[in-house]
Amino acid sequence: MAISAHCRQPLDPSAQSGPKYCLNNLERRLLNLYQRGLPLTPTPFADIARQLGASEALVLQILGRLQEAGIISRIGPVFKPQRIGACTLAAMQVPAGELERVAAMINRYPEVNHNYEREDEFNLWFVVTAPSQAHLDDTLGRMERETGLPILNLPLIEQFHIDLGFPLWC
Repeated sequence: MAISAHCRQPLDPSAQSGPKYCLNNLERRLLNLYQRGLPLTPTPFADIARQLGASEALVLQILGRLQEAGIISRIGPVFKPQRIGACTLAAMQVPAGELERVAAMINRYPEVNHNYEREDEFNLWFVVTAPSQAHLDDTLGRMERETGLPILNLPLIEQFHIDLGFPLWC
């Protein structure tokens, strides 16, 4: 299990509506230590708290606050692709003026792990996971209907390991 930590900032920095969130020392240590794995014990948050020199209640409060602020997207297991359920990489061609709106629509789906902008004809990319291929197909169809834009579905053919944990400084 891991914490998926990232700042969900607007794609256009000039569109930021609020102040940038800077992590305090305890928050930064928590996220940097546990992006790649949580203790697989009956009391993982108590174990984390003990290692950080904090209380379990404080660790849970911090995680809740960071999740609510959009700094972390989820806390849970990360499985190898196609081992359990179904997943795909998806891309869309979004008109530049619609990118923020469409990215926000895509982010609302719990099946979306993350999305990012690319400087390409296909400028919005995201990963979708679901408990079954039928659920995945249904989710992609709902996204297309909601956004009014077609989705390029790029299912996994050959697996490569990419470490998605990044040290957090701010």
